[in-house]
Amino acid sequence: MADDQGCGVEQAAGDTGSPDAVDAKPDRSSFVPSLFSKKKKNDPGKSIKTAQERVPTYQYNMNFEKVGKCIIINNKNFDKRTGMGVRNGTDKDAEALFKCFRNLGFDVVVHNDCSCAKMQDLLKQASEEDHRNSACFACILLSHGEENLIYGTDGVTAIKDLTAHFRGDRCRSLLEKPKLFFIQACRGTELDDGVQADSGPINDTDANPRYKIPVEADFLFAYSTVPGYYSWRNPGSGSWFVQALCSTLNEHGKSLEILHILTRVNNRVARHFESQSDDPHFHEKKQIPCVVSMLTKELYF
Repeated sequence: MADDQGCGVEQAAGDTGSPDAVDAKPDRSSFVPSLFSKKKKNDPGKSIKTAQERVPTYQYNMNFEKVGKCIIINNKNFDKRTGMGVRNGTDKDAEALFKCFRNLGFDVVVHNDCSCAKMQDLLKQASEEDHRNSACFACILLSHGEENLIYGTDGVTAIKDLTAHFRGDRCRSLLEKPKLFFIQACRGTELDDGVQADSGPINDTDANPRYKIPVEADFLFAYSTVPGYYSWRNPGSGSWFVQALCSTLNEHGKSLEILHILTRVNNRVARHFESQSDDPHFHEKKQIPCVVSMLTKELYF
């Protein structure tokens, strides 16, 4: 069966020489013998890479004509049939994000109140553009949401369907370049009560022309909250996540690596924000953003 078949070609250093297998169906038939098997000698017909050739470049190349395009989809008003209310405060988010990403060098475009089809079209068109002169791509989604779903003005669409346009096999001009998605939306209806704490690319010189890249590589998803939870927004000042993201990027955006930046965003949201509501069920609640990274290098703007 396919689950039992090895799928590896080149072995990692120190490997026993056995083929790789998928984590789908346990096969222990070769477990004991493999413990005692000897490492195969190097094939004399193959050249052995020097240490210098094996060491990759660990930072994304940002030396391009443009930093890249940033699309902001700002959904505030929704069709009555969706049951979703007006997202007061989202315009504050969109304005702050526009200024923030423009200061980082992005070409920023804002689209307001997009239907599901419009969101799909916008991102499909963006993925079909020529990004060869750009270092990366960014997209920011501001809307209502559920787990794995984001609302257009007329209903929900899968986040995966929006981001998949930029996979390595579909958007070749962004291959090996960072594709960043920032998502301000609820991911469920759970509330975080908190707990009292104690006081106190391609042009790399080391690139092998025959190597392959996973199609899901080089994506980063920065969600405003963890799976299953509400995401908080203040009608007067905007969402907690976007406020923290913009203030941190404005302060450290050109000096810190992106995951260091987002760790500080997590810290700021976790420590500096707490809900205030007349409804005791929604009073004094907390929030923690969630970063999912498939980046393969460090990213400095």
